[in-house]
Amino acid sequence: MKYHFFLLFIMFSVFGFSQKSKIDLKAIEKSLRTSDSPYNYEKLIFKYKGYPKSLDSIESQYLYYGRNFRNDKVSTSEESFKSLAESFKENNFAECIKQGKALYGKDPTNLDILLILLRAYDSVKDGNNFIHHLNQFRALTEGIRSSGDGKSEKTAYIVNSVGDEYILLNILNIGQDYKRSSKPAKEGMFDIWEKDGKQIYIKILYLELTN
Repeated sequence: MKYHFFLLFIMFSVFGFSQKSKIDLKAIEKSLRTSDSPYNYEKLIFKYKGYPKSLDSIESQYLYYGRNFRNDKVSTSEESFKSLAESFKENNFAECIKQGKALYGKDPTNLDILLILLRAYDSVKDGNNFIHHLNQFRALTEGIRSSGDGKSEKTAYIVNSVGDEYILLNILNIGQDYKRSSKPAKEGMFDIWEKDGKQIYIKILYLELTN
């Protein structure tokens, strides 16, 4: 069975609205590092890798925003990611899968890596791996969507990076006909996207990693 990449975004239209919850970054950092916490990183990543559909919205948020407090993230500026992106650009999907699996092993909640793996598995018609990573992608992005409603600074959607912001914009169907303005915020930056008097607030986090 062939799976089409555009379903990544179409599928979001059939989901119900998640309950919005305030993101407490200090609580997330503490819980992820506490072994007996239900939100301990190792416990959550085990569920995420094994059966991502079992994650609730809070668990998804702890995994997604918890990336800010890990020192093993894969940056898009690293040579290993640039090599993966180049293989993708050249439509070398076998190499994409090889490199993508290696980077996924290091940074399994990286949305950029997941998107490239999804496209590669779609292209080689590997439905099982496509659906598994799609469920992971959906869990993480639902965590973002439940971080706010985007209607004000206080209820802004919160993302970890500019790249994740553009993934969210695609999901929300916000295109180039929106105008963007920006303003500084505590621990980050607000981007305000506006069209016909409607504003969408997205906060991009810029956090210092603590040890």
